[in-house]
Amino acid sequence: MSSIKQFQVTFDCAEPERVARFWCEVLGYVVPPPPEGFGTWDHFDRSQPPEDQGSRFACIDPSGVGPRLFFQRVPESKVVKNRLHLCVRVGTGLVGEERLATLEAECARLVALGAVRVRLLLADGNNESCIVMQDIEGNEFCLD
Repeated sequence: MSSIKQFQVTFDCAEPERVARFWCEVLGYVVPPPPEGFGTWDHFDRSQPPEDQGSRFACIDPSGVGPRLFFQRVPESKVVKNRLHLCVRVGTGLVGEERLATLEAECARLVALGAVRVRLLLADGNNESCIVMQDIEGNEFCLD
């Protein structure tokens, strides 16, 4: 029996390229090269049928370690809490005030990119502190 070696995380959203570029900034990801025969993604996008233009975008971890992120346009807007969310691990190994300072610094950087701070969850004896946030289309994620 083989095991899965790679996976992709897919986001439903209204503006795929905008959301993808936000996550590139959050995670240090990059936009992959356009398909062969196209100089830019814009050139590729214009070659698609009008109803498909701007309907998808992706970003990748330049080191090849993290999963590919794929963003697809859907007609409906987000209505309820995500059933799955990303935890952006910026405080791994840190505790107490040092962890809080690291989380707060990253939170400030992401708010400047358009993220929204939802709430701080303080350490409770079982879990370390984290900050619940939303991306530019309201998808929840945590700074952990």
